[in-house]
Amino acid sequence: MHRNRRGEKAGAYAVCSAHPSVIAAAIRQAVDDDSVLHIESTSSQVNQFGGYSGQTPSQFAEYVHSAAQRAGLPRKRVLLGGDHLGPYPWREQPSAVAMGKACELVRACVLAGYNKIHLDASMACTDDGKSGPDESTIAQRAAVLCHAAERAFDDLLPGSSPLLYVIGTEVPAPGGESLAGAGPTVSSANHVHRTLEVFRAAFAEQNVASVWERVIGLVVQPGVEFGENVIFDYDRQKASSLSSALPKDPPLVYEAHSTDYQKPVALAEMVEDHFAILKVGPWLTFAFREAVFALSAIEHEWLSHRKGVRLSQVREALEAAMLRNPAYWRSYYRGNEDEMRFARIYSYSDRCRYYWVDAAVQQELAQLRANLEASPPPLTLLSQYLPMQYEAIRSGRLRANSEDMIQEHVRAVLRVYAAACGVKKKT
Repeated sequence: MHRNRRGEKAGAYAVCSAHPSVIAAAIRQAVDDDSVLHIESTSSQVNQFGGYSGQTPSQFAEYVHSAAQRAGLPRKRVLLGGDHLGPYPWREQPSAVAMGKACELVRACVLAGYNKIHLDASMACTDDGKSGPDESTIAQRAAVLCHAAERAFDDLLPGSSPLLYVIGTEVPAPGGESLAGAGPTVSSANHVHRTLEVFRAAFAEQNVASVWERVIGLVVQPGVEFGENVIFDYDRQKASSLSSALPKDPPLVYEAHSTDYQKPVALAEMVEDHFAILKVGPWLTFAFREAVFALSAIEHEWLSHRKGVRLSQVREALEAAMLRNPAYWRSYYRGNEDEMRFARIYSYSDRCRYYWVDAAVQQELAQLRANLEASPPPLTLLSQYLPMQYEAIRSGRLRANSEDMIQEHVRAVLRVYAAACGVKKKT
């Protein structure tokens, strides 16, 4: 943060995913880059009731730390964060009920060892009316969440690393918006000043004014977003007023959400313009799906004519799971049945990421891996369907097994973020 504010090319990217292959790829990337592993879970992915990943904060933290330790990444180089911690998963309930559960979630995250807390109370609950909560109410609720986090921190062992906070009111919805047509409006410099004023006042009212110096990030809208089949690219001219609007106290930076699918040059420009924390999530599971489908095509070409071999049906199992439970994609996609069938799997929104944990999908993934392990495909097929992995295997940098090839595909995205943030690969 301090290097970025001094004008150096320095930033950090946050991997916002609970997917095991994505986390494993991120750990490998951090080990190779000799960098910090910054992993975040959203309030929908991981919460005290399990979230859609089926994990509580303590279970998720233990999983990440154990996987990092096995890969040789020290615990001190793992930063866990909570993304969109607030009432979002319970927004269909009255605000008092939703905020009570949100405070429980924040406490659970802190006790699990999360150090970076994104306080997000920007969403409307059932009693907030059509216009939703105003800026002052959002700030007050965030301050209540901050108070809950600090009280939980008091229960940790002495010497624990202090909590770091991210705030904001113009916060993109978790997982990306469903947009078409014109792109999102860039936040104004006046909005930045006003947001900081109302949050500072709310923190003081909740007796957490001392926390203000640990507010490291502000979420604004820099004009980047993605939807079903559209990407809105960063335009630094439109966001130029934001670059000069940051205060001297606290010396925070911007945290950019929904940066998925941005061009490498755009991500680098964002870091230079003080959007020093880049969040990425759906692009990583989008890459996971690409690699799995490529391996499925390889499996079909290689094994479909062999007697006694049951081919995996990953694509079919994924579609069936999404049709059984449309809650995670129904409100995001529009069009006729053919258009929605295509969007369910290939959309930038990547709503299929919610369904990889389905038991039937997991069974087919296991079948795919088992088939390719029992009968390794020739390099010619890898060249056809996974050319990047083919080159890595030919050069000796990658083993020719399915999981390593999947992770290599995910790491191609992570390398774009590492380069944008000025992470220098160790020699």
